[in-house]
This record gives sequence, C-alpha cells and structure tokens, in this order.
Amino acid sequence: MEQRALKRARRLAAAFGVLGLVGVAVYLGTRSDPRADRTAEPRVAQRVDARAPAGVRIKIEVLNASSVRGLARRATAHLRDRGFDVVSATNAGALRDSTLVIDRSGHPDWARLVGEALGGVPVQSRPDSSRYLDITVVLGADWRPAAEPFNP
Repeated sequence: MEQRALKRARRLAAAFGVLGLVGVAVYLGTRSDPRADRTAEPRVAQRVDARAPAGVRIKIEVLNASSVRGLARRATAHLRDRGFDVVSATNAGALRDSTLVIDRSGHPDWARLVGEALGGVPVQSRPDSSRYLDITVVLGADWRPAAEPFNP
C-alpha cells in the first residue's frame, strides 16, 4: 500500500513538472521578439532634437486628446525647451489614438519642425486666420514624453 502511494506521488510530481515546463514554454513563445518590427510602439519625444529657428516666434496651442493626465503640460515643457512659444495647453474635446500637428498659419516648414521635435509626428495643413496662433498640436494616446530627470 505504501509503495502504491509513493508511485502515485511520483507520477503526480512528474505530471506537475511537465505542466510547469509546458507553461514556461507557452509563456516564452507568446512573448514578443525584441527584434520584431516596432511600428506600434508609442512615439517618444526625444528621437529628433528639432528646435525653433532663431529670432522666429512660433505660437503653438497644445491639446491633450488622450486619457493621460498632464500630457499637454509635458509636451508644453518639451516644446518650450526647444524654443517654441506655447501659448495654451488644454484638453481636447474628443480622444484620439494618434498625435497630429496642424499648420494654422500657412507655414508648413514650421509645422514640420514641431512634428520632428515631437518625434516624427504627421503634419496637416488647415489654415485658419481667426486663430492667433501658428500651430495646433493634438496629442493622441500614442505620444509619450521623454523621460524627465529625477530631482529629489
């Protein structure tokens, strides 16, 4: 009777061991390959260090169209560090998945600079003379700010 119980315990241990190995193999098989295409990665702001041209005041409005709190504030600091004049930073009316830079004053080269400063964001031209600004930045859920230094 004792040998039977011992054999049964060994079989159970072997079965659990095999199940554990199968679980590890499945976990490792479902992990993404670090060398895989990363087109779905969020945009990180530090890719290109584009700056505003010297002596030019580019007025920018930043709208947070994501559910991330404080994203417009972080983008404002990022753009101001690069010489752009952010005149307002607020929440957008609707949520967006992707970030967009909109040229409002007919200066597509300025809009491209802002797009590059934000990590290669797409640019559209929608001139609007009723606005007293040059560029509108609509931050979507895909935009991530650069890491901030730790200041205790």
